[in-house]
Amino acid sequence: QGHLTESGGGLVQAGGSLRLSCAASARTFSSSTMGWFRQAPGKEREFVAVITWSGLTTYYADSVKGRFTVSRDNAKNTVYLQMNSLKPDDTAVYYCAADVYVGLRSRFYYTMPQTYGDWGQGAQVTVSS
Repeated sequence: QGHLTESGGGLVQAGGSLRLSCAASARTFSSSTMGWFRQAPGKEREFVAVITWSGLTTYYADSVKGRFTVSRDNAKNTVYLQMNSLKPDDTAVYYCAADVYVGLRSRFYYTMPQTYGDWGQGAQVTVSS
């Protein structure tokens, strides 16, 4: 299993932007589908975005579509989450996760935390109103 480390979280005003990074140490990163999830206090962990190993396929939660962009740089073993037009409801701990299954799954499976075997420690994002 690989080690995932998120960075780039912080405090931002509503309407602002942040970019999260997730660095992976595993040599399997370039063949792993990478997902982003978030968890707000008192709420369940929820799907945010996912990008397949090739970068050709991405899916987003409806709540972030058009505002967030997921991307990856396999040469740097890093996946990114660019977050624009942030809202107070986006406040949460954000986690990156890796799915080492090489084949493609349907969007449904990518939205489920159980699909992913490796998780980072999380990065706090706080959006003030």
